Amino acid sequence: MNKTATYRETGMFDKDELIRSHLPMVNFLVERMVTQVPAFVSRDEICSAAMLGLVDAANRFDPAKGVLFKTFAERRIRGAVLDEVRRMDWFSRTLREKHARVARTIDRLEKKFGRAPEEEEVAAELEISLEDYQTLLGEVSHLGCISLNEYLDDSGTGRSIIDNLEDEKGKSPLEELEASDLTREMAAHIEKLSEKERLVVALYYHEELTQKEIAEILCISEGRVSQIHSQALIKLKVRLSRRTSMPPFPKK
Repeated sequence: MNKTATYRETGMFDKDELIRSHLPMVNFLVERMVTQVPAFVSRDEICSAAMLGLVDAANRFDPAKGVLFKTFAERRIRGAVLDEVRRMDWFSRTLREKHARVARTIDRLEKKFGRAPEEEEVAAELEISLEDYQTLLGEVSHLGCISLNEYLDDSGTGRSIIDNLEDEKGKSPLEELEASDLTREMAAHIEKLSEKERLVVALYYHEELTQKEIAEILCISEGRVSQIHSQALIKLKVRLSRRTSMPPFPKK
């Protein structure tokens, strides 16, 4: 008798088996997320948080709701890791202010030009050199990880921004949710990114390549991939924030 049939007949499922059978997924997610956090957050700390997330998922999982455990667990694992990162006070006030400043500048220039601004234009508006702007993008790149895992609504029950970028079951989220207004909106926003930004987003979220692998494909440095990725996520966050007519980041 398979596990699904067992649950249907007994109303029970083996939590220990769920945990054991999904350990490879934990390792996969840890390898993905270890590149998204600062160097002072060790792989062991990420792995510990991820394991706690898996155990929590097994304890909270309700098969009767018709959601695959893999889907449910992945969200709990990501959430557990991000909670741990927050607990370690990852984001300094200065870094948040820098991130907010870039986002407000991009938002202002998009409204002014009616298109996505080029890096040179953002740098000029910030009154810094292009090199300094790209360095700034590298500094705030990890903030994008948290931003994309925030829910698009305030209830905490809807889809997060990252859910609309990631590929599941071999099917892109844009195909999976093609009837959704939000999905169509996300597709339109992605199309407005620069060619290189779209490529980095596609390779990272759809093909699930690491930034190192993307760098090798594009023949650029891993740091440059991080900068492009960071700017793309800031642009998406800015545009999606307009859905609620709220500014992407508070003004100082």
